[in-house]
Amino acid sequence: MTRDPATVRADDTVDKAARLMREIDAGVIVVTENGGGAAGVLTDRDITVRVVAEDRDPHTTPVRDVASGDIETVTSNTLIDDAAELMRLRAVRRLPVVDDNRIVGVVSLGDLAREGDNESVLGQVSSMPANQ
Repeated sequence: MTRDPATVRADDTVDKAARLMREIDAGVIVVTENGGGAAGVLTDRDITVRVVAEDRDPHTTPVRDVASGDIETVTSNTLIDDAAELMRLRAVRRLPVVDDNRIVGVVSLGDLAREGDNESVLGQVSSMPANQ
């Protein structure tokens, strides 16, 4: 799990979010609304498909217009198998971890693979360093 992940507000612009993602070398960032709870996630794919491919201006487009809303979250007490099943059912690779309405981390499919079985092919691939 990535602890204390960087976040952007839903009314921040896409270019601000993209710059932060580049700075921290992340493919996803959690989007927050008033009060700090998770309102969505913005992925590098969201930016490519919903901003670049649609000729939208990233300097004026708010994150809320292109981020994936209706997200599932887990808590720090969620079992690995339950998180994996939720990812499978929702076809997502990452889940925000929320405790007491506060974002405390993001768990990825790679995290689950490493935790669950380092001997599996998925576990080995997931533990490799990211492409630069």
